[in-house]
Amino acid sequence: MPVQTEYLDVAIRERLQAQHVEVVDVSGGCGQAFEVIIVSPAFAGKGLLMRHRLVNAALKEEIAQIHAFTQKDFTPEEWIKKQQQ
Repeated sequence: MPVQTEYLDVAIRERLQAQHVEVVDVSGGCGQAFEVIIVSPAFAGKGLLMRHRLVNAALKEEIAQIHAFTQKDFTPEEWIKKQQQ
């Protein structure tokens, strides 16, 4: 069964205490490739690699079921600055 965008959204919010999540199925609807934006205070003080490892660990089972998973991770402060640009 393909992974659903709504399921990923809920899982990310619950497991990473995310304040903002955007999940886009870029596979044409087959649920095999996703691009996500995650805004979470859990990323504070962590570099890019540590953020990716945190997300990958939280979504280990889901990521194993899909072909491609691209993530952009921000702290709430970074996200606010990005929106102001």
